[in-house]
Amino acid sequence: MGRSSVFSFLSLFSDERRRVRFGLHDLLSLRDVSDVNLSPDGQFVAYTVAHNDMEADVIRETVWMQSIDAGDPFPMTSTDSDANTPRFSPDGAFLAVLSNRKDETDQVWLLDRRGGDARQLTRLKQGVEDFGFSPDGKRLWLLVEDPANDEDDDSDRPNPPPYVVNRLQFKQDTVGYLGRQRTHIHLLDVASGESRQLTSGDCDDSEPDFSPDGQRLVFVSDRGQPVDQAPNTHLFVINIDDDGAEPIALTRSQQSFASPSWSPDGKRIVHTTTVAGALPVYAIPQLSIMDVSAQETKVIGGLTEIQAVDCRFTADGESLLAITEQRGEQHLVQVSLADHSVTTLVSNDDVVTELDVAVDGTVVLLVTRSDSPDDCFVLDSSALRRVSYANRELLHKKTLAEVEKFTCRSADDTEIEVLVAFPANRKRDKRGPGVVLLHGGPQEQHDVGFDKEAQLLAANGYCVIMPNPRGSWGYGQDFANAIVANWGSKDAEDVFAAVDFAVQQRWVDADQLGVMGWSYGGMLVNHIITKTERFKAAITGASATLYMANYGHDQYQQWWEQELGLPWLAENRDKWNRISPFFSLDKVVTPTLIVGGEDDWNVPILNSEQLYMALRRQGVETELVVYPNEGHEISVPSYEKDLYERYLAWLDQYVRR
Repeated sequence: MGRSSVFSFLSLFSDERRRVRFGLHDLLSLRDVSDVNLSPDGQFVAYTVAHNDMEADVIRETVWMQSIDAGDPFPMTSTDSDANTPRFSPDGAFLAVLSNRKDETDQVWLLDRRGGDARQLTRLKQGVEDFGFSPDGKRLWLLVEDPANDEDDDSDRPNPPPYVVNRLQFKQDTVGYLGRQRTHIHLLDVASGESRQLTSGDCDDSEPDFSPDGQRLVFVSDRGQPVDQAPNTHLFVINIDDDGAEPIALTRSQQSFASPSWSPDGKRIVHTTTVAGALPVYAIPQLSIMDVSAQETKVIGGLTEIQAVDCRFTADGESLLAITEQRGEQHLVQVSLADHSVTTLVSNDDVVTELDVAVDGTVVLLVTRSDSPDDCFVLDSSALRRVSYANRELLHKKTLAEVEKFTCRSADDTEIEVLVAFPANRKRDKRGPGVVLLHGGPQEQHDVGFDKEAQLLAANGYCVIMPNPRGSWGYGQDFANAIVANWGSKDAEDVFAAVDFAVQQRWVDADQLGVMGWSYGGMLVNHIITKTERFKAAITGASATLYMANYGHDQYQQWWEQELGLPWLAENRDKWNRISPFFSLDKVVTPTLIVGGEDDWNVPILNSEQLYMALRRQGVETELVVYPNEGHEISVPSYEKDLYERYLAWLDQYVRR
């Protein structure tokens, strides 16, 4: 068992010793930075800042801009309405945003950087989901959901009309029942404000990108495949000035393709490709490059079985940039197009979450560290220079947990990585209460970036154990595939190994342990408490126990069928029942807090209700908390506050001795 890397706690903002612990008020006051975008000359960066408005009990989003060299950031939009997705025009004179200003839906607004009122560019009843400028700045592509039928207009009805279901995929979290409306690409003339629809059909289109000459769009779609049954997406191209032009497929294999971006010369497209033969939901998206004329794509050999996101060409077109997920870290890598050699530019304790490249070659990143949430950084000669300090005042003088990454061996000798957040108020070798925090997915991974939940738990005296068990991406395809149709087996063994390791190192008291998780993390909690009595408390959020009950009720009919088969067929019944913890709930003795959203169609609250009833009937200490109108994620600030207060109260009641 060895320690793979150490990330020491460093003060980012002051040499003065921090004396105040990170509390729930701090967690709720954090500002989240996203949507980073560079001006064409590389001199300014725009980004979205989201924060909780506790008085109004909503999340507010505002667009900010600042120089990458000096000066304070300044808001480009007001707090009277939400704004996000900033995009500079190609000449740098304007900044476009999505905003619900004067409307209940998001529309594109154009801000003149010289001043004056914002100009509304779109007035689509259904709103705009995303947009992007053409290279000459005269047009925008828009992602727009099809309008509802006139007969669906319920504005004058005392009650809404009934839902009419006539498609296979008929539910989606945060949406509910789906109609026949699909998302397609529209083209907007900036000067006139007129738009026309480019794509149509019983399919969804996404991720458009203009070719350098502005004549074509490459995009991702599930078109050309059985409706609502296609596990994969493909790349298509369409000529935008050819009225009536049909999209042309660039990819046709059984793999899934996404995240396309043109090279500056228009001859190549960088994108991601999944591993052929892997179950679609477990297949790792890998960095790939396509020769457009030959319609041939190749995976970058130096990044085999490593997830790539946010991939694009450098400004000179001679190499690729991408964010890769590797072993509890997210790196920025550069790939030479001459020989496909891979150079890691940013790694270790700098976790890269977004990137953008200006025409002049400037690269800006969103980077998080164990003691700092996402902020903007400029890449100068392979070194990072911080540009924004969104949480400087909040985190100034706060005592934060040190986070380190270790390795241990599971029951079958598989190497497992585990991140540990150490409480600042006790020595490491002084045993105390601990909490195992399980990630969701199961394809996600814990990384060394800022984890507000882990920081809150550590600030309250808990050593936080964060394993990356099998099923996690970041460790290769075989590692991810190890739990296919076998949930709660190898991944549970890996969790137990991480706990044993922490106990052996004297970081935690074996008699003061809790376990908690959300989504698949909660599902794994449900498995774990049927297998052991070692945990004094459990918290399971947005989780499932009787998997067959979900089929036809949640949004995952494709996933269930691919992994376990149709549930009513006799030959599949044992697969479904064998991995459902519901049939082992008679073994549970652990006091269990069960939480979820009332309108969750990802993992419906039905599951939490069934778990609660089973534990309650057996006399196990339990409580069910359901947040009204919430989906898979808790988004109402007062509910988030309530959730964390309940977390701490439950752990303090049952874990601490």
